[in-house]
Amino acid sequence: MSDSTFLYGANVQANGIRQHYLRYGGSDGARAGRDAIVLIPGITSPAVTWGFVAERFGRHFDTYVLDVRGRGLSEASDTLDYSLDAQAADVIAFVQALGLKRYAFVGHSMGGRIAIRAAGRRPAGLTRLVPVDPPVSGPGRRPYPAQLPWYVDSIRLACKGITNEQMRTFCPTWSDEQVRLRAEWLHTCDERAIVTSFDAFQTDDIHADLPRIEVPMLLMTAERGDVVRDSDVAEVRGLLPTLRDVRVAGAGHMIPWDNEEGFYRAFGDFLGSRLD
Repeated sequence: MSDSTFLYGANVQANGIRQHYLRYGGSDGARAGRDAIVLIPGITSPAVTWGFVAERFGRHFDTYVLDVRGRGLSEASDTLDYSLDAQAADVIAFVQALGLKRYAFVGHSMGGRIAIRAAGRRPAGLTRLVPVDPPVSGPGRRPYPAQLPWYVDSIRLACKGITNEQMRTFCPTWSDEQVRLRAEWLHTCDERAIVTSFDAFQTDDIHADLPRIEVPMLLMTAERGDVVRDSDVAEVRGLLPTLRDVRVAGAGHMIPWDNEEGFYRAFGDFLGSRLD
């Protein structure tokens, strides 16, 4: 499409691995005076599946969408470290390798946990943080409401060649385009990476990272899906009193899939420009 903000896909060596990313928007015009945006997708979302979101971000910001290690076209192997600590080190090394001077992290689900862990390390140049419906599970806490077989079963089918009809049984509310894209790319999600990340939802304590965060944080949550409850928001605010929070009406955990315009509106001017 002629009005696309997509620029290119590329790879960079950072934190000792190949990291693949997609870039939208660029740093010209009004974008030159705004912070770059680094989008960090969730547990089984290669960067390309966030392309429709990045297109909108690219109108206003220099935008980078990551393939988290073990997903998409980034490095994967039977011996790679798929821990939250490694993922957080990846995004910090990524912005350093690209020479980004001022940037914000916007992370969905697992990506939100990665962003929180990375922000707690206070990387140079980070200006803002937006975790989007991040799992608040952890030691001694209620489990993440999704079930591991939902991921593993669909990945195994995808590795053999899943049809759109088969994928729709896993994602019944998604549009044909969204289902088709997931069916095309899900096989790039390494099963070991997904199992490790899912298990870490129960064992990693991201709440311990919150008091170390020094930049403004907006916690965006879904009205449906039971991932983040009102009591969870209150607990996060107790650890980070400057917290801003917003719930997106009519949306489950995959917020921009369920209420795309509501997702963009929820940012307000937090990032320095509205996503109109």
